[in-house]
Amino acid sequence: MKLFMRLVFLTVILFGTTSAGLAVALAENPTSAPRTITVALDGSGDFSSIQEAVDSALKGDTVIIKAGAYAQDLTIHSKEQIKIVGAGIDKTILLGRGTMVGVLHVGKWPYGATDIAISGLTINEHGGHALGIFNGTRITLHHLHVKGMVFGQQVHEVRIEDCVIGGSETTGVHVTDSQVQLIGNVIHDNDHGVNVTGKSEIRLERNIITRNLFEAVVISDQAKVVLINNTLVKNGGGAAFLGSSTIEASGNIVSLNKVGFLIAASSQTKTSYNALFNSDGNYMRAGSPNVPAPELQAESDMTTDPRFVDAEHDDFRLKSDTTLLNHGTFRYLGALPPLLPPAHNRH
Repeated sequence: MKLFMRLVFLTVILFGTTSAGLAVALAENPTSAPRTITVALDGSGDFSSIQEAVDSALKGDTVIIKAGAYAQDLTIHSKEQIKIVGAGIDKTILLGRGTMVGVLHVGKWPYGATDIAISGLTINEHGGHALGIFNGTRITLHHLHVKGMVFGQQVHEVRIEDCVIGGSETTGVHVTDSQVQLIGNVIHDNDHGVNVTGKSEIRLERNIITRNLFEAVVISDQAKVVLINNTLVKNGGGAAFLGSSTIEASGNIVSLNKVGFLIAASSQTKTSYNALFNSDGNYMRAGSPNVPAPELQAESDMTTDPRFVDAEHDDFRLKSDTTLLNHGTFRYLGALPPLLPPAHNRH
């Protein structure tokens, strides 16, 4: 009995000592507040290496990259709730080192990345790729200039907004088995503008996709895609819906391409309230060869010149007297609002 009481007494003492030590440790090391970490080439920041700055970042931190041309690559993985903010497009430039395919990588198998926001940068390409997103969740790309391909694979809740993406010898944006929103971007001068494959679920809204050698948008495999209020103009083709893809396309301007919509019989495609004005045909059935299919055109679609302000110089705003206003639930068709009438501009 005496031995039992001694054991109980010792246990109480040890537990009390451990608890007191833990309390002191917590008091001495409270949860750190989010930090701002600066990167500058001239040594005026916390780091001159972007990679070292990001590696040091903890949850909630922001990495500010000052203006400059950085001959550096960057890989972000095993990070959560980190912001990467440049000084602005064409002010902070990631040139890469030329040692790996691509310059900026977010996520990495099997580690991934979560709640990552990147803005205010220009990103060059290397090896045909500029920016890759792999195995990540809640990734936001905002106000970036990407000179090459953006590639996403097995990523979820990705938002690419107000970016300029172009100059790829293959595709501007290629996503596979991913969930991505493309909102308000300009995607230009690639072989293809946007290519969606696998079991992706994608929303394209208010994008201008122009001057691509082939189609502005290609959807294939089992992808599910919504195209709303886009301007697909001056490409080899407007949009191709292939494989077993499921498509809803409404409120778009598909104009000044060779072909408007190219639709495979195996796809499930619903179109409405689109404006089409293309040289070789507005609706084509995919085949060998492709054949005109005017019967696929929805009754609510319009065949009309959209009357851009200056299509020759890529000003795709609508003139004030456009006929593409107030169709269905759309105040205007396409990505950009029309100019105000002259009477409004005088005030």
